Amino acid sequence: MLEDPPVLTIRRRFPRPSETQLRRFRGAYTAQVVDAMDGRGAMDPSIKPQIAPGVSIAAPVLTAFAHPADNLALFACIDVLAAGDVVVCAADNYRQTALTGDLLTGMLRNAGAIGLVTDGAVRDQDGIEGMGLPVWHGGVSPNSPARVGPGTVGLDILCGGVAVSSGDLVVADRDGVVIVPHARIDAVADRLEAIRSAEKDMEAKVRAGLARPVWLDDVIHSSKAKEVD
Repeated sequence: MLEDPPVLTIRRRFPRPSETQLRRFRGAYTAQVVDAMDGRGAMDPSIKPQIAPGVSIAAPVLTAFAHPADNLALFACIDVLAAGDVVVCAADNYRQTALTGDLLTGMLRNAGAIGLVTDGAVRDQDGIEGMGLPVWHGGVSPNSPARVGPGTVGLDILCGGVAVSSGDLVVADRDGVVIVPHARIDAVADRLEAIRSAEKDMEAKVRAGLARPVWLDDVIHSSKAKEVD
């Protein structure tokens, strides 16, 4: 490297999902969204929810990248995010130092964020829960970060094994975090409607006493299955 990178690199302009698009995902479970994306799209299961029961979000993404042991980029999100955004901040899975605690989390909430996702660590768990901002994180450490950079806001990142761009749609709940690429939002929403309808019908049958799916007999009584003594 011939010279040091900028302390901050910021991209402010990017297309966000429309309110109509967001409305089609509200109330959907992450599992349903994954099913609408051919079984993929979820972040690594090491990213755990620290949320109140029943919390589920579907919102635009604002990305950030914070170099290990630093959180300047996360602070800079305060200057860029729009009300209703979820900040997705990658930290290269670095978890020896907290990326954020309760105070920065509270400032993100006050600036309009409705959630934070990171592959890094957090601290001040009781305080974070008291701030009321849903957080999904990669671990917990009381160690303090610096805030000197370098870092980025609004640029493409890799978080939890998933490529994420600002303007993508994030759906997150107790089961995890799913990213829907901006270009696929409408197509995924179309499939999601059919999946939610079919699942609702199946749930009603199970609650009414259904004990085995119809397809199970087709498999057991076909050449695909073999019984042995």
